[in-house]
Amino acid sequence: MVLPRALARGWTAAAARAAQRRRRVDGEGASPGPEAASARAALYVHWPYCEKRCSYCNFNKYIARGVEEEVMSQCLVTEAQTLLRMSGVQRVESVFFGGGTPSLASPHTVAAILEEVARAAYLPADSEVTLEANPTSAAGSRLAAFGAAGVNRLSIGLQSLDDSELRLLGRTHSASDALRTLAEARRLFPGRVSIDLMLGLPAQQLGPWLGQLRELLQHCDDHISLYQLSLERGTTLFTQVQQGTFPAPDPELAADMYQEGRAALQEAGFRQYEVSNFARNGALSTHNWTYWQCGQYLGIGPGAHGRFVPQGAGGQAREARIQTLEPDNWMKEVMLFGHGTRKRTPLGQLELLEEVLAMGLRTDVGITHEHWQQFEPQLSLWAVFGASEEVRALLEQGLLLLDHSGLRCSWEGLAVLDSLLLTLLPQLQKAWQQRISLLPGDRPASPARPGGL
Repeated sequence: MVLPRALARGWTAAAARAAQRRRRVDGEGASPGPEAASARAALYVHWPYCEKRCSYCNFNKYIARGVEEEVMSQCLVTEAQTLLRMSGVQRVESVFFGGGTPSLASPHTVAAILEEVARAAYLPADSEVTLEANPTSAAGSRLAAFGAAGVNRLSIGLQSLDDSELRLLGRTHSASDALRTLAEARRLFPGRVSIDLMLGLPAQQLGPWLGQLRELLQHCDDHISLYQLSLERGTTLFTQVQQGTFPAPDPELAADMYQEGRAALQEAGFRQYEVSNFARNGALSTHNWTYWQCGQYLGIGPGAHGRFVPQGAGGQAREARIQTLEPDNWMKEVMLFGHGTRKRTPLGQLELLEEVLAMGLRTDVGITHEHWQQFEPQLSLWAVFGASEEVRALLEQGLLLLDHSGLRCSWEGLAVLDSLLLTLLPQLQKAWQQRISLLPGDRPASPARPGGL
């Protein structure tokens, strides 16, 4: 790709300013920032546009026709500035450009956002900055331009090495495109390239799929994500399956594929550090780790989600936030109000603990006692789960472990986490209600007392 001269000058200058600012802060020996969890966050940036909609996708995506990128870029910068100020976040741990297909955006947009983040908060020079890319929108020169703009990690939506499966999924690339892009990405970002591989497609068979995985192991870097196809109502593929054009995926076969796939990755030296994610040589996604540890994250862009404690909330009430979905409406709101938050939902303490449980158990580390106490210092993991007969049965089956380290799934348990949560979440809710009923002043008032609960 050859960038227009003016555009090339623009993103180069912006990238240089962002890099200079980050180097200057680090070079001055500045503190890495406050340790308080409320002062740290990851940042997710949603680019909503794609070349075409894949047959299985129900994400908030729009076909890129006549995109006013200069306006979109300025709105993303403005919303980042607003939410950083609103949250009081002083240190941004990582940045993730997702979508949509953010590799369709210009490097100038990426550089401008990173520059604003580095200006408004502390963004360490070695922070993980990930960009999602599709093979067809990721020519080598363009990937190099994103690297110059500040991206240091790529997540490539490869999905399959079978051309017929790629056509079924509505992808615009071929298997050869995927391998060519992967090779170029590894050259430019060695050790920092992740790929996605899907399983459980209609008519997909275990043997050929394992063959794809083994071929990828000859070409891949140090991070692989395995995702099972989910047929979503309203998608083209859902309709095609309903009409009998394609057979419905076999869930038992998909489970076998997952088990065989994770075993093959383990044999190849990958650590399954999360239900769908595998890494070797320490190449974990630090951005996604923030999600699984229930850290704060700011979501900017149309339809982005976030979790943070707004300033003025007493440092207690974390909010779940969703930005306006449709890009044109989102841009209008950002230009009017500085942000396009459409929905704010304060999270109660029990809701937060449910998230800590469900997200933390997705990882191989699980939930340590120290991590749990950061969110609930009064009610320990032992108190919640230690005396439960249902939980004890899961421990005896070897699906869960509860010990001095904390609560976590075994290798076998990680594969059936959803079924384990059907026992664990009600147990947490029960323990929470028992605790609340014992707190002074929280018991129901007697009928004789006026104004009772």
